[in-house]
Formats: sequence, C-alpha cells, structure tokens
Amino acid sequence: MKIAVVHEWFIDWAGSERVTEQILASFPDADLFALVDFLPDEYRPKILAKRATTTFLQRAPFSRAKLHWYLPLMPLAIEQLNLSAYDLVISSSHAVAKGLISGPGQLHVSYVHSPMRYAWDMQHEYLRGSIGRGLSGLALRSTLHYLRLWDSRTANGVDAFAANSSFVAQRIHKIYRRTAEVIHPPVEIARFTACESREDFYVCVSRLFPYKRIDIIVDAFRQMSDRRLVVIGDGPQYRSLKRAATANITFLGYQSDEVIADHLQRAAALIFAAKEDFGIVPVEAQACGAPVIALGAGGVLETVLPLGTSPKPTGVFFHEQTAAAIVEAVLEFENNAGAFEPKHCRANAERFSPERFRFAFRSFVDRARCGLT
Repeated sequence: MKIAVVHEWFIDWAGSERVTEQILASFPDADLFALVDFLPDEYRPKILAKRATTTFLQRAPFSRAKLHWYLPLMPLAIEQLNLSAYDLVISSSHAVAKGLISGPGQLHVSYVHSPMRYAWDMQHEYLRGSIGRGLSGLALRSTLHYLRLWDSRTANGVDAFAANSSFVAQRIHKIYRRTAEVIHPPVEIARFTACESREDFYVCVSRLFPYKRIDIIVDAFRQMSDRRLVVIGDGPQYRSLKRAATANITFLGYQSDEVIADHLQRAAALIFAAKEDFGIVPVEAQACGAPVIALGAGGVLETVLPLGTSPKPTGVFFHEQTAAAIVEAVLEFENNAGAFEPKHCRANAERFSPERFRFAFRSFVDRARCGLT
C-alpha cells in the first residue's frame, strides 16, 4: 500500500509538527508533502530525514518569512499536489491540508488540529484593530469568506476525520457536519522529570499573541506584587507586555526546550489563560510535576483534573478571562496547596504519550480501511 502524508507547512517545530512526526513514525515508508518545506536542519531527523514534495509557494518571494501573505493562494496550491499514485492519503490539517484532491479509489483520513480558527469562530478577534479596517480589511474579510466556502466544500473529500480533542470534534461537527474520532496529540513525556520540591514562583509559557491573553496574567500579577511570575515566550506583544510589567514579573523571551523544562520542574504552578483546541504546555507542565491554573475552557478540560472534582487533582480552573478571576484562582490554589502532588500530575500527563498516540492512530486508520469509522 502506497501512503502519502500531507502536512500544512514546515517552517518551525510546534504542536502540529510533533503530530506529523508520530504519524510518520507510524507509517515510516510514507512519502511526505507540504505547501512549503523550510524546516531547520536540526529538526529534519524528527521526520526521518524526509524532505517534502512542495507546491509553487516554495518558490514564491518571501514565502519563508511571510507565508501568511499567500493565504488566498493556499487552497489552489494544496489542490495542485498530485496524489493519484497513493492508496492512502493522511492529512495533518489546521488550515488547508484537508482540502487536497483525492480520487474515488483512495482513502483520505484527516487528523484535524483545528478547523481554520481565523476563518470561522475567531474571525472577529482576528480582524480586531487596524488589520480589519479600510480597504485591506475589506479584502481580508472577502478572503476569509471565500476560505469558509472552500473549507466547507472540501470536507466532503475526507473519508474519516480524527480530532485532537473533544472540543475540536465539536467544532468539526458544527462546521462540517461530520463526526470525528478523538485522538489526543502526542506529548514528549519522557524528556521531562517530575520534581517533588517546588519553588515560590509561577510560570507562563506561551507565544505572545493577543488571543493567548497574557495581558490578563500580567495584570493579575501586577495586583499580586508579592508573588513572582516568569513569562517565557516571544511574539508581537512582547514589548508592550514587558513595558506593563512590574518588578515581580520577569520576561525571558524565547528560550530553549531545556530552559522551559527547568522552569516547569521548579515552578509552583503554570498559569494558562488561553482557550486552546488542546494545549500541549499544560500537559508538559504536569509531566514536570507542576499543577496548572487555567481557564476552564477548550482542550484543557480534557487534560487537567480540577480541584473539587477529582480525588487526585492536578489543577485549578477559573471561568472568566479576567485578571480578577486569575487572582482568585491563585488564592484558591495556595489555600489548597496540599491537595496537589507531583506524582499525580505526572501520572495524568502520561495519558498523552507518543506510544499511546501511535497505537490509537494506527487503529483509527485500520478501521477506516475496513469502513468501520
């Protein structure tokens, strides 16, 4: 059986690339395709030293640094991939990969990290501010309207859907009117150690984009000046957030995996304020023995065992994206500090190992081949 794996793009190494790594580990003889492949050399061994067959966007000006400029052309580009020689096509999709063209004799299974959030439920947040104004804003709105039509239509070309969380499965049903099997993404549990001793600081690990809501975390710790917060990550809000910080808040910018692991292994807890489709960082924190103080929405509902509902809690939820809600959650966490044990956090995180993902994904594909999904 000839197998093709289609990933959106290879530019950096993040959550969707880690899923594709494990898909390739499950089917090592598969050929690899993508819109573009600019993966840094240090990550190439993770995809078995493969280089993707790419589209015309690979040669487009500035596509390495400004791929988002070519959003209107991505549906056309993905449709140009010639996959007619393959029996099984697996797409790893958070934008357009699931829109590839497959024939009636081919099986197309799609692992969906998320339907295009900026085209669907997050459009208004995406267009907030100057980006949504004037003629350029009108052009962008028109592009997103076209993308929604194309995205909805191409769902018919997928034979079986898998989703990275129940939250995403609900969105797939809402948008495409299709059911999806939930297969949580792999987290590299083995590279973390759960430490028993914790220090008196909190940590936030995130890209600094508006929807991550690092602003309300910073605001909360401005109000709690006697508690320390360390923010790890970079992004367009880095300077403005750092300017707003008080002396008890430290910004480290982009850091290596080793530095992130070190802080997660020592921190009192991770603070997490985004509504994510899954959210790998809360699982990594628990793998390090750290409890999680998180917005009780999205994928985190499936990865954190909250205080009050579990005999072995691994975190505390707050239910509004406000600084006041975070302050209240931190106080609740500290008042119940004895309820959280690193070994329980670690045990909960081990549910998301790469080995578990590979077994579940291979089983999903086998059932799809037998027409049982």
